[in-house]
Amino acid sequence: MSSCTPAPSRQTRQYPLLGPVTNPWRTANAETLAQALTETRQRTLGLIQAWQVALPDLVVPSLPGMNPPLWEWGHIAWFQEWWTVRNRQRYQGTRSASTGEAIAASLLPHTDALYNSSEVAHDSRWSLPLPDLQGTQRYLAEVLAHSLSHLAAAPDASDETLYFWRLVLQHEAMHNEASVHMAQDLGLALPEALCAGHAQAGTDPVSNSAQLGMPAQVWTLGHSGPGFAFDNECQAHPVTLAAFEIDAGAVTWAQYLPFVQATGHALPLHVRCVQGVWQVQRWGQWQAIDLNAPVVHVNAFDAQAWCQWAVRRLPTEAEWECAAHAPGFAWGQVWEWTASAFAPYPGFVAHPYRDYSEPWWHDHRVLRGACAATSVHMVDVKYRNFFVPERRDIFAGFRSVKL
Repeated sequence: MSSCTPAPSRQTRQYPLLGPVTNPWRTANAETLAQALTETRQRTLGLIQAWQVALPDLVVPSLPGMNPPLWEWGHIAWFQEWWTVRNRQRYQGTRSASTGEAIAASLLPHTDALYNSSEVAHDSRWSLPLPDLQGTQRYLAEVLAHSLSHLAAAPDASDETLYFWRLVLQHEAMHNEASVHMAQDLGLALPEALCAGHAQAGTDPVSNSAQLGMPAQVWTLGHSGPGFAFDNECQAHPVTLAAFEIDAGAVTWAQYLPFVQATGHALPLHVRCVQGVWQVQRWGQWQAIDLNAPVVHVNAFDAQAWCQWAVRRLPTEAEWECAAHAPGFAWGQVWEWTASAFAPYPGFVAHPYRDYSEPWWHDHRVLRGACAATSVHMVDVKYRNFFVPERRDIFAGFRSVKL
């Protein structure tokens, strides 16, 4: 490692300036939702085909960050079927009971025992009698057709009526992103077009050392107003913020690698130094690292270690969300670790699907923003991503705040 040329600490880079984004699909009508669901399914099917080419047997190791690909794709169909096809209260949204007699039989037998992620233990998914690829694809197609039929029959365009279709759109987009980061973790070659989830909204030069000064204020954290929101985003509430100075963009390799060289801190698995050149592995291919690109595949502890070395700190999620509305705040290439534990907002009320919140309180860390693989249907400034702080396989980086 010491033979690598030290990375420069100050550079200027072209960086997507997404700005404060309110996801239009969160307020989409039935027709627009149907189009978005169809487009998302096309990406799913494209990823299925790409995985077949890259890994014909579709066998992956039993690791915490993995799922068997056939289980992933079957689960996408199961989730859509449960909430928008089998659910007799599908048009009642967050008021839906969604259990017991409210749920009709599945199109396939025994799907709940196979794909219900709330009940099927993670380690057991490798030994389940899953349908083969052809059967899985047929299940996906049949469920989508039934779901779109119910969507077309929606009695109105209220937020409650369309809630579950907006939910399954977000859910499938999340699993597509997971399919991409699993492929990256395994070193599989996937087409860039399938790995990219959202179009860049335009680029402007941002200095690695650029800072945004945010005045002291009371910030309203969380979702309010119309449209879809996850239950963990709801109950908007005031948070008093002291003045702070935050990076305009995520920390780059040019800023991070000198820390590695100075401290001997471990590199992400996808980074190495060969004959004096820093390299990064993307989709199974090693290439020269772009020192001006954001650091990726670091966990929360890596981010905190860099901050301690640089005499900085991670932002809280309230600081991140507040700063994201300021001109010049660049985000959208990597998820960004914050200093905040994933915890309920005051007055939290669980929605019918509870697994986006309650099981994960406090031992997970909040990440904000989006990464390059995040679907355009998901990107929203209020979205709270969350992972255990030791995860390095996700497309995560960070930015910092001045002490």
